[in-house]
Amino acid sequence: MATSRHQGFSQSLDFAQISLWDGVSIVFVAMILYLLAQLVSVMQTPYSLGDAIQIHLDASYLPHYALRSVGRMMIGLLCSLVLTFIFGTWAAKSRRAETVIVPLVDVLQSAPVLSFLAIMAPFFISLFPGSLLGPECAAIFAIITAQVWNMLLSFYQSIRLLPKHMREVSALLQMNAWQVFWRIEVPFAMPSLIWNMMVSMSASWFFVVASEAITVANQSITLPGLGSYIAVAIAQRDLAAVYAVIAMMFVVIFVYNEVLFRPLNQWASKFVSTEDVEDKAERSFLGMIFFRSRLMQWVSLQFSRFWSGFVMLLSKDPKVKKTKRMGYFVFVKRFTENTLFTWCALQIKTIRQKDSWLLQSMVALVLFIYRVLLWIFPIGLLWGFASLIHHDVPTAELWHVAWLGVITGLKVLFLILLCSLIWVPIGVMIGTRPRLTQWLQPMVQFLAAFPVNLVYPLVVFAIVHYQLNPNVWTAPLMILGTQWYILFNVISGASQLPRHLHHVVSCFDVKGFLWWRRVMLPAIFSSYITGAMTAAGGAWNASIVAEVVDWGQYRIESTGLGAYITLFYESGDFYRVIWGTVVMCVYVVVLNHLVWKPLYRYASERFRTE
Repeated sequence: MATSRHQGFSQSLDFAQISLWDGVSIVFVAMILYLLAQLVSVMQTPYSLGDAIQIHLDASYLPHYALRSVGRMMIGLLCSLVLTFIFGTWAAKSRRAETVIVPLVDVLQSAPVLSFLAIMAPFFISLFPGSLLGPECAAIFAIITAQVWNMLLSFYQSIRLLPKHMREVSALLQMNAWQVFWRIEVPFAMPSLIWNMMVSMSASWFFVVASEAITVANQSITLPGLGSYIAVAIAQRDLAAVYAVIAMMFVVIFVYNEVLFRPLNQWASKFVSTEDVEDKAERSFLGMIFFRSRLMQWVSLQFSRFWSGFVMLLSKDPKVKKTKRMGYFVFVKRFTENTLFTWCALQIKTIRQKDSWLLQSMVALVLFIYRVLLWIFPIGLLWGFASLIHHDVPTAELWHVAWLGVITGLKVLFLILLCSLIWVPIGVMIGTRPRLTQWLQPMVQFLAAFPVNLVYPLVVFAIVHYQLNPNVWTAPLMILGTQWYILFNVISGASQLPRHLHHVVSCFDVKGFLWWRRVMLPAIFSSYITGAMTAAGGAWNASIVAEVVDWGQYRIESTGLGAYITLFYESGDFYRVIWGTVVMCVYVVVLNHLVWKPLYRYASERFRTE
């Protein structure tokens, strides 16, 4: 029916039928293109390292700063989505890739944004000499490191939990891997992925101050944007500027929620089970304009045709020649499967089966040496790195940094437990009531996107005025920007519970603790683990901002690994920053292997939807 309606539009479209809604949609699209052109233009401004970039606290500059910050975050979100599709799918479908990608994500999501900036900012600046594009790319890269991990883990989890009957349907329809990805796997993962895109976008506001203030070769580069505006306002203790940027944040969050996330939620609602679509569907203002515009309907039809052709590029139609059916992605798959390592393994297997015991003994000796080298090489690399660090960092300080990591780790675990007790019941209440979700989603998204850096001055004032213990009262600042991972993932998991299961539970009158233990907690457990794991990694990362808080000439420092990294990053001590980052990554990896990874595996095996 939808196709015939679109065909009617395409056959009868002419300029005489252009309506008011078409004019509004054209103006909107033209405005977006104009803003994109302005953004690209200002990002290529000539710039030399050492040039001062002035940040004005006049409120009239806020729209321009908002465009710069939102543009960086949207580019970062797009790059994060591409990385999610590539590496999330690769990890979910390849056991070897999973053993590398998932631990690597565990390490990288815990690495502080300051460490990424310290390493990558000189590279990007040297890549684009004499242009502001270098610092802009460094800021976008830092934003990507704050967004991509949660999205990647969510997509990876969704593909791992894909119901068996969906794979059977794809086999019956003779779909290849390319078609299964776009027709089944991406639609199935899209509702959860969109929720995690929202929380990733929101959480990245927490690090926008660090991403727009870059230090390279003892030179400070302050990029125009809301983050740098916030930093200057806090440094100058300008309350009027703080109130102005808060008002601008209201406007920015409302706009990109209406333009991006509400239309995406409306589009993703068709991928939920059919009995839930009517309850969950919501029409955004932008979606209503495009739906009433005949011109946009015609454009949508052309895009649908293009997309269908794109998905059917690697069709398994028996009439298509085998050489054409191979395609690019099949070639890549076969190339990766036939690497030198795989070829050597096959040759060794053949020798073991056919040749004499002498050759088998030689092969066994070679394999033993190979396995020993696999251990010796990383250990030697770490030993060389530790020796290099030890030249500048005394042994006593190395152990002291390890103890600081224990203190920060205890703070993180306690805060994750506390936030779980608070947000899991609230997330279930919101997720199981679709109409309540429509009303509360903008409010929750604003709270998640609100830069908690603006709350820090109040904390500093309270600690100084009431002489409070900074080690206790600065700890909640670590979780303020990342607690929303738990809430958004719980809402996503609860909202995907089939409606017929609610009816069955109601018929059997399952209530209270039994309902939580037998129905809801198993339904949201995998989503909760994803959110808690990402929130824990984000809290470690946030410690570099939360354990050292400034307001004008006042500075509050608490004991922890984040404060250690921040203080030596400001003083330009590269070796101590790297050592603090290594210690943080080691702690996060250990906790992931001892706590989160077993829970993740248990959730994927025990609570798979079939």
